[in-house]
Amino acid sequence: MFCGLLWMCLLCLHGPEFARADPLLVELANGKLRGKDNVAYYSYESIPYAEPPLGTLRFEPPQPYKRQWTETFDASQPPEFCLQWNLYIDGANKLLGTEDCLTVSVYRPKNVSRSSFPVLAFIHGGGFMFGGAEENGHEYIMSTGNIIMVKISYRVGPLGFLSAGDAHFPGNFGLKDQRLALHWIKQNIASFGGEPENIMLIGHSAGGASVHLQLLHGGLEGLIKAAASLSGNALDPWAQQHYERQKAFELGYVLDCKVAGNSVELKQCLQAKDAKDIVSAVPHFLVFGYVPFAPFGPVVEAANTPEPFLTQQPAEIMASGSYSHIPWLLSCTANEGGFNAALFLDKQDNGKELIEVLNTRWNELAPDLLFYRHTKNTLEELNLRSQELKRQYLGDRDFSSDSYWDMQRMFTDLLFKNSVQRVLDLQRQHSQSPLYSYVYDNPADSGIGHWQSRRKDVFLGTVHCDDLFLIVNNSQHPTLRADEKIISKNLLRMIVDFVESDQGTLTYDNCAFTDIAGQGKVELLSITREGCENKQVEELS
Repeated sequence: MFCGLLWMCLLCLHGPEFARADPLLVELANGKLRGKDNVAYYSYESIPYAEPPLGTLRFEPPQPYKRQWTETFDASQPPEFCLQWNLYIDGANKLLGTEDCLTVSVYRPKNVSRSSFPVLAFIHGGGFMFGGAEENGHEYIMSTGNIIMVKISYRVGPLGFLSAGDAHFPGNFGLKDQRLALHWIKQNIASFGGEPENIMLIGHSAGGASVHLQLLHGGLEGLIKAAASLSGNALDPWAQQHYERQKAFELGYVLDCKVAGNSVELKQCLQAKDAKDIVSAVPHFLVFGYVPFAPFGPVVEAANTPEPFLTQQPAEIMASGSYSHIPWLLSCTANEGGFNAALFLDKQDNGKELIEVLNTRWNELAPDLLFYRHTKNTLEELNLRSQELKRQYLGDRDFSSDSYWDMQRMFTDLLFKNSVQRVLDLQRQHSQSPLYSYVYDNPADSGIGHWQSRRKDVFLGTVHCDDLFLIVNNSQHPTLRADEKIISKNLLRMIVDFVESDQGTLTYDNCAFTDIAGQGKVELLSITREGCENKQVEELS
């Protein structure tokens, strides 16, 4: 009896809370930092992983943070938003954040039964234009008590993705930020009680597309163990910027950088400008509200770019099989397009819904709403494509509240679902590691679509973010229904089990995902409030 009690006492004394005298104090190569006790978990926020991308480091790949702290670094302050033109700010001035923002924030549960924890590295979404670590809550994940969460901040908008299309000004700086942050996590997470060999990379929307692009870039073997792209992938039409050189010089012209097509001079001129002026130029690239929602984003870089991130089209990389073969989950919700389409349910001052504007401006706006302007050579071809889409989804009807649901279906297919189908068809042919997919269908009472439309009297279906907000808490979905609490628990358990699995297997509740790598047909998991079910599908519908 005495020996048993002694063993339990020794186990407690050697648990994570007693591994050091002060669990809030962490020592890194840069020096010591102090975090914050949040009752249920510890947080260590706003830790720099790169040198501030200011001055001549603006529009350059990130440089590893090498500074030494002479005093204990205060890691109790929440992360700043990277400087951006933010969709969710009402009013004309949507400027938010700071340029010095390349940080990671670590959240570690209090759980004396574990001496170390697997790690969830999270990349936020926002169309590569906006968003931040701070808006994605960590309380749900911390409530599991079984995983460390690390939120990655990266450059967005023109500061993260402006490109002149050549080796001198290549772009993709935000993606390069993410990769450097992953290396920082690998090298430092053990100091926080994390397991460097058990890191899962997850992202949503543009974050999901970023995760996919990180896989396609390669070099993830040994850096992470598993990955998940929720509601975003590299073939989404908004996940690649087009006309990038034209946009770069147009932005330069707006800011009086008239450099006659010289990208070196353009970069030097823009490096000398106020960063707020650069980001405040975003409205020059919008045609209607915040449309297109991703005017700046990833590009295919010139082949002679020093240390490029992406020099081939994503589809070509998938077809070649030359990418990181890591167990990967790709998902979507049933009605993703409500994120974009619900905007048109907002009522104008005259009481009419905004959707009626499309009856006179459809040809003008459709190519930017649905990201196919770059696919046609003439205005006539663009107009023909726009009219074909309208007939395909609405028939002879006008745009109105009565035809809204079919318009939303158009947005869902073209902006999200069609690309999921293409990715699964391409990647399962060559994947040497498990490949999984799910569709989530359980409408939220409050979400992104409701915010966009400013209404809750219209049924929107299961919109973009409806599953995300069961994983990371968010003010737009402040409370969970009883069924959502069950689904949230299952999703969180799924994530922890995925990163801890030695075989890369994936389960949700009592359903085992089917690995579709190398399979002739797509089989995905359907998740609803009633439960889960494996379904074989010819195409996503």
